[in-house]
Order: sequence, then structure tokens, then C-alpha cells
Amino acid sequence: MSKQEIELTPRATGGCCVPISDAALDPAGAVEGAAVFKALADPIRLRLFSIIASAGDEICVCDLTPQFDVSGPTISHHLKVLREAGLVDCERRGTWVYYWPVPEKQRWIAGLLAVPEVTPTH
Repeated sequence: MSKQEIELTPRATGGCCVPISDAALDPAGAVEGAAVFKALADPIRLRLFSIIASAGDEICVCDLTPQFDVSGPTISHHLKVLREAGLVDCERRGTWVYYWPVPEKQRWIAGLLAVPEVTPTH
């Protein structure tokens, strides 16, 4: 199993992890998080993920490919990396593949990076 295929496990109630501002990651949590951030560390993959996540319900690969100055096979490779990291899921319908974000993974990232509210002391 590659590092990008590791399932991220909730670390607290409510289906999310403990924010790193509250507690340091354990070694396993760091490996899990690194796989997700490694997948997003490429500009094309980060942009692909943002397009997919902002598309609403789902988006066809036929609508993704023209937005980049790289070949179709390159886009397919980047989408595969995002899928293996658990950030997106897809379904083939005839000739086309439709992609959508995985909400649980989005919540995991948001929870991990959550910044505590600052309460005024005055």
C-alpha cells in the first residue's frame, strides 16, 4: 500500500481530527497527513482539486482537461493521485469520468488546520 492510499482516521469525536494547534500529531498521523498534503503540493493537482470542489455536485473530466495547458494523460495522472489520496472520487459514465470531492477528507483537512478562536481578554 502506498502512502497516498492510507485512510485518515478520525482522532476525536465529531468525525474529525484534533487540530495541530491543540496537540502535536503522532507519527502515524503525520504520515497520514503528509500523504494528503503531498497530493495537494503540486500546482496542477491543487488547482484540479479546487475546480472539482467548487463545481458543486460533480464535474466531467471533459470540462477539466481544457482548463490546463497539459495533455489529457497528464491530467489523468494528477486525478489518479488525488483519488489515491482520498481527496476525490469518480464514476465512469460511458466515455466520460465524473469527479466530485470527498467531503470527509475536506473536513479532515479543515479540522487538522483549524485555528482556535481568540477570546478578547479585556
